[in-house]
Amino acid sequence: MTTQNILEMHSITKTFPGVKALQDVSLAVRRGEIHAICGENGAGKSTLMKVLSGVYPAGTYDGEIRFEGEPVQFGSINDSEDRGIVIIHQELALVPFLSVAENIFLGNERQGRGLIDWNRTNHEAAELLARVGLDENPVTPVGQLGVGKQQLVEIAKALSKRVKLLILDEPTAALNDSDSAHLLGLLRQLQEQGITSIMISHKLNEIAEVADSTTIIRDGRTIETLDMKADAVTQERIIKAMVGRDLDHRYPEHTPTIGAEVLRVEDWTVYHPTQVDRVVVDHANLDVRAGEIVGIAGLMGAGRTELAMSIFGHSYGRNISGKVFLHGKEIQTRTVSEAIDHGLAYATEDRKKYGLNLIEDIRSNVSAANLGGLSKLGWINGNEEIKVAEEYRASMNIKSPTVMALTGKLSGGNQQKVVLSKWIFTDPQVLILDEPTRGIDVGAKYEIYTIINGLADAGKAVIVISSELPELLGICDRIFTLSAGRITGQLTREDATQEGLMELMTKERETVR
Repeated sequence: MTTQNILEMHSITKTFPGVKALQDVSLAVRRGEIHAICGENGAGKSTLMKVLSGVYPAGTYDGEIRFEGEPVQFGSINDSEDRGIVIIHQELALVPFLSVAENIFLGNERQGRGLIDWNRTNHEAAELLARVGLDENPVTPVGQLGVGKQQLVEIAKALSKRVKLLILDEPTAALNDSDSAHLLGLLRQLQEQGITSIMISHKLNEIAEVADSTTIIRDGRTIETLDMKADAVTQERIIKAMVGRDLDHRYPEHTPTIGAEVLRVEDWTVYHPTQVDRVVVDHANLDVRAGEIVGIAGLMGAGRTELAMSIFGHSYGRNISGKVFLHGKEIQTRTVSEAIDHGLAYATEDRKKYGLNLIEDIRSNVSAANLGGLSKLGWINGNEEIKVAEEYRASMNIKSPTVMALTGKLSGGNQQKVVLSKWIFTDPQVLILDEPTRGIDVGAKYEIYTIINGLADAGKAVIVISSELPELLGICDRIFTLSAGRITGQLTREDATQEGLMELMTKERETVR
């Protein structure tokens, strides 16, 4: 492999009103390598890639970009794509109602005599799908594909533009283990074909697996670039550079004070909303006590989110049956309002789509679930709303100069803190947290864990759903396992291991009480 640099970025500085997002950042990427970029949320990783790809055009930043040895200035994404630089953002830019082929060639249509040549379009799309290992009909609407397959469609779209440098922003954040493994394998195949990749990721195990070099950015500055092979880089080494300190423990020490039962769910059964005969949650039983953090573990499709959403106001499913008890008394949670009134709160796994209004400010998002607590005679007390939001901004360490800042401009970790603030403001008795640390870095995760421990110490009953078994083992007092919609067992913190959980998570019919 040649050591010639395909990309060099020198002294890049990018400023937004009141914030210096990048300060004198430099980056060199060798031709044909897989180059990882790490850093905490808000460190400037995505901003740097937007500078490179022309999302932030030349003239809006200081510094120099050299591509294939030549100085370049991109005024738009089209300019960078014309040179072979293609970025795939974390939020996929696909049109769900168009076919796979139409998405691949959107804006780059295959034409003949002024009309779209559909035979050529579908034929070339099929070749590109084969190249990325996706066995799908090109005429399939892309909205019918899972997120892992959609990610592959995005890569096929990039390959259609004769990509030389492929940039992937958190490519595996929303993927299960098998889809993630397939994507990483595809990056290696593309590398063998001479395509250079830059991968932004929080998953340090994946970086260690595929990256040739890793550049670490902290607080808008380049800290260092590591040669992953020559330097024998460990995850701990990367974490120290990311957060500026050693994390002796990834999970804060916590001694629980567990009280009486708060929530109990009995014989809970949920059917799929459109497939009338499909049982998604099958006679589930679980309980959680005051001051206790209870985990729910399960493979993709096990029914974890469906269980949580159906309990929280029947937000998912149909023909829901079973009983919910709060402090030993049966309650009804048929609507979201009813669930909130009974003291239940649910922080969704998809904060951008369901948890937040990204075009509203922090203030409006924090107050959204408890406007009644700020209103009198139907009028919201605006001053009180700002005061409450400011209190949460301070106590949750939300990194923003003001609560009037748009939530969509915050980093993932800070957005998650806004979601938690919104639900904590309702003063719930039970908090259900669905993938509370998905897509955020190790430093922000530690802060979220500390907040969860604080909620438990305040006497709340906390349920945590997570795909990361080490996370559940690190913060939970008890863990229930789900498989094919059934509770297959529960283990205490002392008895739980990853192997034991996985064994229970793969049981399909036997129910352990």
